[in-house]
Amino acid sequence: MTVVALLSVAPVIEDSMAGEVAKAVDALEDYDVSYETNPMGTVIEAETTDELFAAAQAAHDAVDADRVSTVLKIDDKRTRDIDASEKVDVVEDQLGRPARNRRE
Repeated sequence: MTVVALLSVAPVIEDSMAGEVAKAVDALEDYDVSYETNPMGTVIEAETTDELFAAAQAAHDAVDADRVSTVLKIDDKRTRDIDASEKVDVVEDQLGRPARNRRE
């Protein structure tokens, strides 16, 4: 089983969040998960919800701030095994092109 999630962990501060977000992302290295960070969060893939929740907890705990905002959205498809890249591939097949457009 592959569990896919979107995790967003951020300190509630006025200054740049980058350093604290980097700590949250780095905390994922201690877990058996795959991940990719994007501007809005980090997509995580794990074999079990237990591993996913443990990794998300570690990312949340890694942020050193008086207030931390964490959002976790989980797709736990239990009837078949599909990873995040396959989900994007299916959309791109429907589009007939890559699902991105970088405007310069």
